[in-house]
Amino acid sequence: MVADGVETVEMRTALLRLRRATGLPVAFGGLLEGQRHVRIGELSGTGTPALCGLAVSTGAGLGGKAVALSRPCAVTDYSVSRHISHEYDSAVEAEGLRSVLAVPVVVRRRVRGVLYGALRIARPLGDRTLSAAVAAARDVEQALVVRDEVRSLLAAAREPVAGPGAWEQVREAHGALRGLAPRIADPALRAELLAVCGRLESATVPAAERSRPVRLAPREVDVLACVAAGVTNAVAAERLGVRPETVKGYLRSAMRKLGSHTRLEAVVAARRAGLLP
Repeated sequence: MVADGVETVEMRTALLRLRRATGLPVAFGGLLEGQRHVRIGELSGTGTPALCGLAVSTGAGLGGKAVALSRPCAVTDYSVSRHISHEYDSAVEAEGLRSVLAVPVVVRRRVRGVLYGALRIARPLGDRTLSAAVAAARDVEQALVVRDEVRSLLAAAREPVAGPGAWEQVREAHGALRGLAPRIADPALRAELLAVCGRLESATVPAAERSRPVRLAPREVDVLACVAAGVTNAVAAERLGVRPETVKGYLRSAMRKLGSHTRLEAVVAARRAGLLP
């Protein structure tokens, strides 16, 4: 499963965004392994490999404290702080870090990782810096939510179809997957997701029974998938990250290409052409 690439890409992007927003020279982070350790897997601005692969236990050090409390934590001078334990002093000192903050990535009330930002001087980190770090952690949180949804939908889409009611579930999954695809940063996962959509689209009508080929733009298919699921233009716009007027434009274009006069006719024609499940 290539979904783990989403975590890597989003973590790396969040660390770069954190550094740009705050001016902090160093940022690093990792995701929870099992129930007890965060593995530092992404580094930005570091000068040594000392932190790479470090396993931070829940409750230990600054990051472990952030995990245990499920809230941001910061110290002005890491090595002498009395508010944290000091299991990881050697790695922190090797990188020359002094002021450090740690923000947990919390998904549905469960900590899934930690983002760190740091200075090589002892100086209090202000509210603006903390707010930027929290925003970066939320970006990773949203990416993990999408990743989880994709995994769940892909699993549902791969289940054998049995009965007409099951086809409705497949169609709902197809619409949701197409809506999620543009939000996937990792190209390999996005390609896998769209490939599954393609298999679902071709599964309903045998090739020999399909109507003449119709070429629709990907966004036109996305909109039709939402329409097929019975949602309004406003809901489709929210799912796809566009304006309702844009949804209407794509729908009109798809209807014209399909020779349809109503939304329902467009969905039926798209299914006959093998464009929707």
